[in-house]
Amino acid sequence: MSQAAAALAEPSPTTKDTGARGSEFAPLLRAVKGQGLLERRTGWYARTIAVNAALLGAVIAGMVLVGDSWWTLLLAVPLAVLCARSAFVGHDAGHAQITGNRDTGRVLGLLHGNLLLGMSYAWWNDKHNRHHANPNHVDKDPDVVADVLVFTQRQAAVRTGFRGWLTRHQAWLFFPLTLLEGLALKISSVRDLRRQSPRERVAEGVLLAAHAYGYLWLLFGTLSPGKAVLFLLLHQALFGLHLGMSFAPNHKGMDMPDPDGESWGHLRRQVLTSRNIRGGLVTDWFLGGLNYQVEHHLFPSMPRPHLRLAQPLVRAHCRDLGITYTETGLVDSYRQALRHMHHVGEPLREA
Repeated sequence: MSQAAAALAEPSPTTKDTGARGSEFAPLLRAVKGQGLLERRTGWYARTIAVNAALLGAVIAGMVLVGDSWWTLLLAVPLAVLCARSAFVGHDAGHAQITGNRDTGRVLGLLHGNLLLGMSYAWWNDKHNRHHANPNHVDKDPDVVADVLVFTQRQAAVRTGFRGWLTRHQAWLFFPLTLLEGLALKISSVRDLRRQSPRERVAEGVLLAAHAYGYLWLLFGTLSPGKAVLFLLLHQALFGLHLGMSFAPNHKGMDMPDPDGESWGHLRRQVLTSRNIRGGLVTDWFLGGLNYQVEHHLFPSMPRPHLRLAQPLVRAHCRDLGITYTETGLVDSYRQALRHMHHVGEPLREA
């Protein structure tokens, strides 16, 4: 997310919500600022990036050393996990969590997105900014636009043929479909190059091409063609599954603003559409801090290690205002999301 978009997502204390709720967010923002939770954690991110880079290097070195062996395919697992860590760093760079310098943040995003993952930083930022501005809004949030999956029964009502079959069974198909997410991100990134400015297109395109060349050179230079293809499919499937498991619990099955109804203010728009995931350090690590989704949406530029520190403030503030603050376990979050998708497809199954 650009700094301008981050500023939009974190309104000033003078921003009005709706009617009498105009000051709902302002006291919380003051409390969070008062505890220094919006200040940068440059050292923490420097260590995180360095450790991730070292581990990626170790896995790549392991692939080269083991060579053309079936054992090399086992390294697809840690490589997928470390690629997901890179995606989380790119996500944080886009939100200006790592640095307040726009150019430095863009370089970090390009390196972790385009070069390491083959995923366009500009495409992701554009899509993710619109999601943060209007989460779960069927007309404005690209994450709930009818595509392979649909998220309202109104969207489902017009599905026919193969798409109708997908909608009828989308709850069962969700996790299998996430196995394709890694490849889908690359395809969307290449397609988005046409939308970008000429200058941006050159930088993004060169880095995407460098990723493709380096990735394929590593696989086919280390493994026989058959093993290389298997490694690619396994790695991309696990990478997509990891990302899907990290993003799916956040909003699926939560409130969806009525496009024709009363407009929610910033606090309610972000809290009522987001779901937090309980857990300890392992959950925080596995989900890349996105398990504090409520806090992240309220304060998108807040450094990842501060999200858990802001949680008690946000929870107490919501309790004082009588606003539902949703938090559940990891398994139950998937159950709720899948139950919602199953409900959406119910009219087609009955028909």
